[in-house]
Amino acid sequence: MDKSTEKNAAKNTEKAMFGAGCFWGVEAAFRAVPGVMQTAVGYSGGNFQGPTYQDVCSHRTGHAEVVLVEFDPVKVTYDDLLKTFWESHDPTQMNRQGPDIGTQYRSAIFYFTPEQEAAARASQQRLEASGKLRRPIATEITPASEFWRAEEYHQQYLEKRGIASCHI
Repeated sequence: MDKSTEKNAAKNTEKAMFGAGCFWGVEAAFRAVPGVMQTAVGYSGGNFQGPTYQDVCSHRTGHAEVVLVEFDPVKVTYDDLLKTFWESHDPTQMNRQGPDIGTQYRSAIFYFTPEQEAAARASQQRLEASGKLRRPIATEITPASEFWRAEEYHQQYLEKRGIASCHI
């Protein structure tokens, strides 16, 4: 792809951000979705500038482990990404996923636009009304705040190690 085509392609992408427990497995789930151009794992939703993994694990920053998804809306819809989000974790668990416990593992949708907020709330209502879950959804739906990229060893962690999935 030449530079001008690359630049135009980048202009036609959108961002989405999700927290669904440990970001390693969640990132892998989104990377498998056709139309997802890039992913990055990091931290968002907290009250501390420039957090590190150690900071977030201290339970003092308020950040969630998140995946920032850049996608081509012509190839994949935000609703498709929401479907992946709901299916990649247990949204009924408060501040945990499986053995991972703490506010950094909370279920969260961080929206960038009013349209994303409306879609997220509608998808949550549909899932709740479906009867598929035995407990109420604990997912927070909140405006996106600053994204802090995690350390490089966390990026595409499972892929780098040839591991298919996390324990969840």
